[in-house]
Amino acid sequence: MKLISVIIPVYNMEDYIAFTVQSVLAQTYSNFELLIVDDGSTDKSKKICQEFKDLRIKIIEQKNQGVSAARNAGIRQAKGEFLAFLDGDDLWLPDKLEKHTKHLEKNPNVAVSFSRFSLINEAGNSIGLIKTSQIKKVTPELIFCRNPVGNPSCTVLRTEIFEQVKYLKNLEGQADIYNYFDEELHHFEDVELWLRIALKGEDKIAGIPEALTLYRVNPKGASANFSKQLDGLSKMLDKTYTYAPDLTRQYANVLKGYTLRKFAQWAIRLRDVSTAREMIHKAIHIHGKIFLEEPIRTFLILSAIYLISTLPRSLYDKIEALGLKIIGFIQEIKIKLNRNTNKYGK
Repeated sequence: MKLISVIIPVYNMEDYIAFTVQSVLAQTYSNFELLIVDDGSTDKSKKICQEFKDLRIKIIEQKNQGVSAARNAGIRQAKGEFLAFLDGDDLWLPDKLEKHTKHLEKNPNVAVSFSRFSLINEAGNSIGLIKTSQIKKVTPELIFCRNPVGNPSCTVLRTEIFEQVKYLKNLEGQADIYNYFDEELHHFEDVELWLRIALKGEDKIAGIPEALTLYRVNPKGASANFSKQLDGLSKMLDKTYTYAPDLTRQYANVLKGYTLRKFAQWAIRLRDVSTAREMIHKAIHIHGKIFLEEPIRTFLILSAIYLISTLPRSLYDKIEALGLKIIGFIQEIKIKLNRNTNKYGK
């Protein structure tokens, strides 16, 4: 069995980290090392991690530098042939590592294997939605515009790919070290890394049809960072322009449009109507083709904004809950059909 290095960056996750670690220890694939990188937590996160006595666990400590620096610290100490990331508040289903290992072994050209993911709330309960992104023909253009890979918690990678995309981090007065995630980017750092990998050749990134990751949605935290995320998007575009100028010029507004639409969805969850309206109007203004490319989803967001503006809160909540159940049911059917016809090939 190949060794998998699992990296969990942790910063003040005392409410969730025990569940996250347990979801790794419960994997059906047992040959892994678990590198928990404590990024200067000021709560009980590190103490909670230390209570696990599994010999496969190693805790790495550093001063607070951000999630990219924490992931990079883990990558530098990883010993596995495969490498997996899991954020400190997300969860894995028990067979995640096993299924990704089979996917990578069957497809030697694939460097990044990713799964779809289900959304859970802060309490760990299902929201009823699954991210059903495209899993084949994941081109640089698709990464740039729609990021089908999702967040790092969905991925298992060949460790060797990091040798192809690393770059030197020059620190004055210190020895040079390599970076993998860009530590200067505090948002969209994962999209930028997936793009660098996708540009290394065709079929470097591919997914499997099942939702094997549980992604915890914290809309309050997200909404508070709208301006920071937009600033991070601009910084990411500035960087991608240095090595993929044509791609950046062609698709920058597409990325901005879909990002703003996503922010509108977050604002709706917060019942922040004015922000939702502002974000969806900006999305349509920047990338008007969003109506043609994804008319149903865009129309549903506009409809939700209208309904939440006019209906009593209790009635809207019931309509939203029913809509989520219907969407979730349809998604489950689609995934089951894919599961029956797809054996984790590309």
